[in-house]
Amino acid sequence: MQLMRQKVEKELLSDILPFWLNHTIDSEYGGFRGQIANDLSFDPHAPKGLILNARILWTFSKAYSFYRDPQYLAAARRAYDYLTRYFWDHEFGGLYWMLDYLGNPLDTKKRIYGQAFTIYALAEYYQASDEAEALDKALRLVMCIEGTGHDDQHRGYFETYERDWTPAEDQRLSDVDLDEKKSMNTHLHMVEAYTALLRRNPDPIVRLRLRELIEIFLDHIIHPVTHHFILFFDENWTPRSNKISFGHDIEGSWLLSDAAEILGDEDLIDRIRIAAVKMAQAVYEQGLDSDGGLFYEAEPTGIRDTDKHWWPQAEAVVGFLNANALTGQAHFALAAERSWSFIEKYIVDHQHGEWFWRVSKDGLPDQSEDKTGPWKCPYHNSRTCFEVMERLDAAMIHEEKQDCESVIK
Repeated sequence: MQLMRQKVEKELLSDILPFWLNHTIDSEYGGFRGQIANDLSFDPHAPKGLILNARILWTFSKAYSFYRDPQYLAAARRAYDYLTRYFWDHEFGGLYWMLDYLGNPLDTKKRIYGQAFTIYALAEYYQASDEAEALDKALRLVMCIEGTGHDDQHRGYFETYERDWTPAEDQRLSDVDLDEKKSMNTHLHMVEAYTALLRRNPDPIVRLRLRELIEIFLDHIIHPVTHHFILFFDENWTPRSNKISFGHDIEGSWLLSDAAEILGDEDLIDRIRIAAVKMAQAVYEQGLDSDGGLFYEAEPTGIRDTDKHWWPQAEAVVGFLNANALTGQAHFALAAERSWSFIEKYIVDHQHGEWFWRVSKDGLPDQSEDKTGPWKCPYHNSRTCFEVMERLDAAMIHEEKQDCESVIK
């Protein structure tokens, strides 16, 4: 445990956080650069995405809360100022999806996924800065989502709205997603956002909706036989896809565990614990390669994408540690260690810094994918480091306490 913790913290402090501080700040146009290639070349006129900027805000807010280093708070405040000045729609509420390099709106759609990540980031920034305005903005976003995006008839949330919060004709989050009314992905990150916000502020609406979200996962999204997430649905929760996303499965297993714990309902906690362990076991049996890396996607007939993307590897470390904590089963702990070893060996870019977007089944990095972009952010990898350190610290404290009690007895 101690060795793994040391490795994780070293990666965070000597690679991930310095990369984003040293290479991504846009001193010419404000905020952060919208694109950086693997060789560190960049387009100064690249668009700037909401997800990138919200995840930067979350990362450096968390880093400041963890280490109290002023440079991390300065980076978080820079992200907060840019988000609230340029992405925030001061006429209709909510945040735009994409800006040009000057801060002008390029895509004014209000995607619930993006609003959720902003709530998640604002909650963490409020924790770091104690600025009441950040909490107020997070709660205002909740009002926007609940007032328009919530499906009062069938529960859950629709995907995408126009700038004025009228339903968008095209509901897709990205070009690779299905044009369906509801998705696992948006609902998972609503769980994440409301869990974080509830930790900072005991809002009754947020508590009510978080419970509803967990029940939706138990009733509709987690397949009762395969224990994988179903990815897309119509508005009545009829499944519309059969692909398997191993990264989302293992990420969801621990996010749902945390969400149930924050609600404190023992029955819900027990149901989620059972589901989380089954999900982690399914990923362990079906998604892991012999080298410890996690394949990207599968279909009911088998693996369909053997590439190993950066973010599922990160989530595998936390998800398997969570499953180990829930069960005490050693194979989950070993899987977490092997996932981290795979990251160190293949995913970390030891030449230019940060992590490769993906590597092939044989561990060869895809040099064509950007190091920074609308989806490539410091969130999955930094969060894994924070989660691993916190979880291992708690486990070691628990172990020491048990040793002391044993001596006393």
